Amino acid sequence: MLSQKIEVNSMDELMKLFGPFDENIKAICSSFNVKVIMQEGQNSLYGEDADVNMAMSVIAKLCDFIANGDSIDIGRVNYLCELAKSDKLNEVDELLDDVVAITSRGKPIKCKTVGQKKYVDLMKKNTITFGVGPAGTGKTYLAVAIAVNAYKSKQVEKIILTRPAVEAGEKLGFLPGDLQEKVNPYLRPLYDALQELLGMESYSKMMERGTIEIAPLAYMRGRTLNNAYVILDEAQNTTREQIKMFLTRLGEGSKMVITGDLTQIDLPKGLTSGLRHAIKILKDIEDIGIIRLNDRDVVRHPLVQKIVKAYETEDK
Repeated sequence: MLSQKIEVNSMDELMKLFGPFDENIKAICSSFNVKVIMQEGQNSLYGEDADVNMAMSVIAKLCDFIANGDSIDIGRVNYLCELAKSDKLNEVDELLDDVVAITSRGKPIKCKTVGQKKYVDLMKKNTITFGVGPAGTGKTYLAVAIAVNAYKSKQVEKIILTRPAVEAGEKLGFLPGDLQEKVNPYLRPLYDALQELLGMESYSKMMERGTIEIAPLAYMRGRTLNNAYVILDEAQNTTREQIKMFLTRLGEGSKMVITGDLTQIDLPKGLTSGLRHAIKILKDIEDIGIIRLNDRDVVRHPLVQKIVKAYETEDK
């Protein structure tokens, strides 16, 4: 059996490390079957040698994130524990200093998982990127962040966000207004991301000038999208014809990101998801990047990760 002291630089660091109601350290202890004991006035981990060493390696990484000014939550703790068990903990080192974007309030946006980092790298590298994965993996938010960066650095002249008008079990007909007004509630996640990244004033001005365009997928037909960053959200609900129509809108100086979750297809029975078909036939084409995020990349409440995993197991 082994005992190792938990070394920290301050009480504030210790509080952040242990988390509210000690939930972080409890998660580490549960994951590696170790205990926290008081030894010579300090907290120490006690357990089997290998378990204590893995737990201490996770604590060391968490302290690195804290020193870097990053927030620590139970989701990140569980993620690092999983990486430690598979001997991949060092992969998170590249997440420490890699800032994706800065919000209007000056908050840095960083990738929280290795999968998210690979997704961001693909968007920077390729003209077309497919981000496929479950809810909570940051597919849409990170795509919007990269699009805003591209606009601010004058790589593109406008940002276009679109999604198919297919409902998750509800009907659009009962909503008041025309098609644009009916589909606005379904575009809410896109509005929210833009407002956080740009600030309400800049967002409103860009909307008024048409620099930002948010529209149903049906509005894309017949257009050529030049010098724009174009994001198609909820692409699992496109048909083969719709996604082909969208992809062939690509014009000079533009980039496209297509996001979707193949476990949440709301198309009528008998229709094949255009997203599923597209990633199958386009996977070997140069300058098209495809990444499949999984339950490990879920950055919402830890229960979301467990729910996603349960449904994936059931589907298989």
